[in-house]
Amino acid sequence: MPVFLRWILRLGPLNPIAVRLVQNASRRAKHNYVRSAYLAVLSLAMLWGLLGNTRTGDMSYRELAASGATLFAWIAYLQVALICILAPVFMAGAIAHEANPRTWDILLTTPMSKLELVLGNLLGRLFFVLALLFASLPLFALTQFFGGVPGRAIIAAYMVSAGAATLVGAAAIALSVSRLVGQRAVFTFYVSVVTYIAATIAIDAWLRSRGLGVQGFGVTWVSALNPFLALRSLLSPASYPSAIDGTYSGLAALMLETPARAWTLGSLGLSGILVLFSTLTVRAGGLRQVTSRAARVPWYRKMMGLGAEGEEHRPPRTVWNNPIAWREASSRNATFWRIMARWSFVALGAISAVVIVVLYHTDVLSAPDLRFIIRSVVFTEVFLIALVAMNMAATAVAGEREDGTLDLILTTPITPRLYLMGKLRGLVSYLLPLIAVPIFTIALPGLYALTGALGRPERATLTESTIQGASIDVPVVLPEAGLIAALVLIPFIAFCVMIGLQWSLKSKGTLSAVVGTVAVVFIVSGILGMCGWASGSDMPVVGPVLAALSPASVLDALVVPVQRLAETAIDPAGLNAARLSLAIGAIISALVYLGIVYAVITALVRNFDFTVRKLAGTN
Repeated sequence: MPVFLRWILRLGPLNPIAVRLVQNASRRAKHNYVRSAYLAVLSLAMLWGLLGNTRTGDMSYRELAASGATLFAWIAYLQVALICILAPVFMAGAIAHEANPRTWDILLTTPMSKLELVLGNLLGRLFFVLALLFASLPLFALTQFFGGVPGRAIIAAYMVSAGAATLVGAAAIALSVSRLVGQRAVFTFYVSVVTYIAATIAIDAWLRSRGLGVQGFGVTWVSALNPFLALRSLLSPASYPSAIDGTYSGLAALMLETPARAWTLGSLGLSGILVLFSTLTVRAGGLRQVTSRAARVPWYRKMMGLGAEGEEHRPPRTVWNNPIAWREASSRNATFWRIMARWSFVALGAISAVVIVVLYHTDVLSAPDLRFIIRSVVFTEVFLIALVAMNMAATAVAGEREDGTLDLILTTPITPRLYLMGKLRGLVSYLLPLIAVPIFTIALPGLYALTGALGRPERATLTESTIQGASIDVPVVLPEAGLIAALVLIPFIAFCVMIGLQWSLKSKGTLSAVVGTVAVVFIVSGILGMCGWASGSDMPVVGPVLAALSPASVLDALVVPVQRLAETAIDPAGLNAARLSLAIGAIISALVYLGIVYAVITALVRNFDFTVRKLAGTN
C-alpha cells in the first residue's frame, strides 16, 4: 500500500482512536435508544403533517405538491433542531472524559501524530452524529413523491445540518484538547450553543424590523451565521428572500445571495481552524500548560478573597446553620472564573436593562422596538438561568456519588431531609442574583411607566386597539411587572432545581441526570406554556390566571397585555381586571410550584435510604 494512502487512512477510517470510539459506543444501548427516538420523532412529525394537511379524500396535484413542500420544510427545521440538541450529547464525552489529563497523558505516550490524535477523537464521535443525520434520508426521499420538493433542496438541507454538527464537534474537541474544562463544561457548552442560536435569530428579526434586510424583509448579514436562518432562506424564498444573483460581489454575494452555502462553507472552515488549533496545542499540554504562570496572587483575585491559583489554604469562613446549603452556595464561587461568570452576567444584564430604557427615553427606540427587545432579552435570560439551575441540580448528588463524597457525608449525623433541603436552599441562594437580572430587566421599564416616563407621559402609555376595535391606553410595560415576575420566577427555578435533585439522586451518572431533568422540565413547561398562551387570550378573567402558570406566558403578558389577555382586556375596566387576575394567577402559580417542590422533597426523603443503597458503588 502506498505510504500516502496509508497515511490518509490512518487519519480517518483506520485511525485507532476513531475505531475504538465507534466500536465501544456501538455496543451501548443508550446510543441505540437515541437513534431510535430521533427517527421516531421525525416519522411522527411526518405522519402528523400528512394527516394535518389532508383535509378531504380528494386532493389536486397542486395541493399535494404544496403539502409535500410544507411537510419537507417542517421536517428539515425539526432535523436541524434535533441535530443541535443531540450533537452535544454525542460530543459530551470528548469534553467530559478526554478532558481528563490522565487520559491525554496515556494518549500522548503512543506513536500517533498530533493530527491523528485530534482527528481520531473528532471523527470517532462525529460518526454517530452524521450517521444519525443521514439515517433520515429515506424520510426526506418520501416527500418527493408528493412533488414540490426538488432534490437540490434536500441535499442543501443536509449540508446545512452536517455543517452545524461538524462545527459543534470541532468546538467540543477544541475544548477537550485545551484541558481547561471538565465535566461541568458540558452544560456550559450546551448553553453557549443555545445562546448563540437565540441571539442571532433575535438580531436578524430586529434588523428586518428596521428594514435592513434584502428587499426590506429578507435575509440579513446574520442569516448566514445561523443554521435555522440559512435553512429558512432556502425553504421560504417568498417570505424570506435572498438577494438576486449578481447583485453583490465577494463576501456580500456569498452571504446575501446564498446564505445556506455561506453557512455550510463557514461552519466547515471554522471547524478546520479549530482542528488546526487543537493540532498545534495537543502535544504542548493544551492551553492549561501553554498559559500557565508562576503562582502569585493577582490584585483581582485579592479583591474577591481568593489566594494564588492552586493554593490549598484560604481564610476561614462563617458556615450557615445548614452546612450542606452553605457548601452548595459557596463552592460554586470557589474559583475566580466562576465568580467572574456569575457577576458578569448580573452586571451585563443590569447595564443592558438601563441602556434599553435610556434609548427608549431618548427616542432612539420606538415602543414596539422596546417591547420586542425586552421580551427577547428576558426570555433568553430566563431560559439560560433555567438551564444553569437544572445542570447544577442534576449534578449535585450524582457528582458526589461519582467522586465518593456522598459516602463520606452519609457517615455524618446529617439527615436526609437536612441534606436535600440544604441542596435546595444552597442552589437557590446561589441562583438568586441571576434570577434578579430578568426581574430587574422587566421591572425597570415598568417603573419608568409608573413614574410617567420621567416627565414625558406620552412615552409611558400607548394607545392600542382591542379585538373589537376599541382603543385603550395601556402602559408600555405594566408597572407591577417586576413583582409578578418575581412571584413566578423564583418558585419556578426552585421547581427546576428540585426536579434536577430528584433525577440526580436516582441516576447513576451526571449526564443521564442532566438529560432526564431537561426533558421533564421542558415537557412540563411546554405544556403549561401552550395552555397559558392559548387560554390567556381566549378566556375572560380565568385566562390571565392560567397564563400565570407558565413563565413564558406571564412575562409576555406583562409586556403586551392587550394582545396576550385579549378577551379580558376588551375595555379599560377589563384591563384592570386582567391585571388583577394576572396577579392572582402569579400567587397561585407560586403556590403550585412550591407545593410540587414540597411533595417531591417529601417523597425523596421517604425513599432516600433505599435509593442510595440501590445505587451504592456505581459511578
